Amino acid sequence: MSESKNNSVNNHKINYIEFVSTDMGRTKKFYSTVFGWGFEDWGPEYVSFSGAGVDGGFRAGEGQEGGPLVILYATDLAATEQAVIAAGGRITVPTFEFPGGRRFHFADGVGNVLAVWSE
Repeated sequence: MSESKNNSVNNHKINYIEFVSTDMGRTKKFYSTVFGWGFEDWGPEYVSFSGAGVDGGFRAGEGQEGGPLVILYATDLAATEQAVIAAGGRITVPTFEFPGGRRFHFADGVGNVLAVWSE
């Protein structure tokens, strides 16, 4: 995920966008050629990009219902998860670890699914 800078300036801000790719090689070639994005591989099923104005990545898979996954940063992941639930949101993917941090996904109750991450 994007560097959080460990401060409250980034708390609850859009910090990362995740797309789906059916062909990582083609994805990297297309976006680097057309837009000049840089890439870092995190294994065969994930690649992050930089140089797009906001950091993001592509995960291997078929099309993602609802479009790209918008990911917010939180200084306190557990407190943010509780706030989502208290506000009527629903956790759709429980907290899991990935290289560099942890995250969960939630539905906001009005048709959107987002994620929140922290170190």
